[in-house]
Amino acid sequence: MLNFGKRFSNFCFLDNHHYDFDKTFECVAGFGVIKSLVASSSNSLQQIDQFKSENTDWIFGHLSYDLKNEIEGLSSKNEDHIGFEDFYFFVPEIVFILSRESVNIGADETISTKDIFEKIVSITASENTFTKAELKSKFSKEEYLATVKKLQQHILRGDCYEICFCQEFFAENIQIDPISAFKKLSEISPNPFSAFYKFSEKYLMCASPERFLKKTNNLIISQPIKGTSKRSTFSDEEEKSLLKSNEKERAENIMIVDLVRNDLSKICVEGSVEVKEFLEIYSFPQVHQMISTIAGKLAENVSLSDIFYATFPMGSMTGAPKKRVLELIEMYEKTKRGLFSGSVGYITPSGDFDFNVVIRSILYNEKSKYLSIPAGSAITWKSDAEKEFEECELKIEGMKKTLE
Repeated sequence: MLNFGKRFSNFCFLDNHHYDFDKTFECVAGFGVIKSLVASSSNSLQQIDQFKSENTDWIFGHLSYDLKNEIEGLSSKNEDHIGFEDFYFFVPEIVFILSRESVNIGADETISTKDIFEKIVSITASENTFTKAELKSKFSKEEYLATVKKLQQHILRGDCYEICFCQEFFAENIQIDPISAFKKLSEISPNPFSAFYKFSEKYLMCASPERFLKKTNNLIISQPIKGTSKRSTFSDEEEKSLLKSNEKERAENIMIVDLVRNDLSKICVEGSVEVKEFLEIYSFPQVHQMISTIAGKLAENVSLSDIFYATFPMGSMTGAPKKRVLELIEMYEKTKRGLFSGSVGYITPSGDFDFNVVIRSILYNEKSKYLSIPAGSAITWKSDAEKEFEECELKIEGMKKTLE
């Protein structure tokens, strides 16, 4: 199906890899573009409401981290070598819904879905090799450790309580086949919020374990991740137990739970926001993660843009208090995050939606041959800078194996 999708300039493929993670669909995809809304000097995110009202159809798309500038009245001067727009939404020509038992194909009445299916099953999936990527970091280890200590001084002064600090691992002048890379990444890290996303010459190959927001009727949930430990061949249960009881990791998650509760309270019925799941440990291919689930009942007349304005960027990728942390991130990180720390997802014809958090990802610009693998961790006063550096390396392990 992805090889069939090569002919389209834009597409979005979302796969939960059979995780039972409150997923409405096991796998859903949109190929081609009938109508679209893209960020520009004249297009604000608020226009998503009109776009949705005019198109009672499936909509796929993304929110980039730097949409923060519109939402919070900030600016960004750091470089961006990938180039995803701040937001983009599109009504696809063809929609696929896949489960273990069936393939459903939806398309305009002028398009034969039977022909689409026959074309897909007749395609021989090619195995493409690609140049090995020699990854470098925008920070030397010494610079990274020094920066963490500077951030801890901001925490000591009371500027913030917790900050998600990221560094970019990158490779230049590299040729990869995005479909082959995504297939390999999915084999290495089959995570519940995986995405393969194409926007012109820009690609996202994502193995995310984290949900940003899901809306079902008038119920909205967010499931932030804060707290990470490695998988162990010999003592996996012990690693989970240690993560569950780790005072620092628990504090990170608790602070973000409070932030998300505050964000959701702006758009939900008073008193309806509650923590459904608190500091639970989930296991993924490379890591254990601590996840909490916060839910609320949406207030009447809350629009899609209201929801995004209240909750984006997500607390797990920023920190608390959010606006001050966004300023510090811009000050101390060396590149724009772009689609990393943003979100990719879908909106159904009925108005329900599901969006991930773009982490554990390879971002690639086919035109400039630039490849980016950002990673970050939560810095608190109790953080050990060496361990935070090791956590970043742990988080990019699946993507590094993909590119070997």
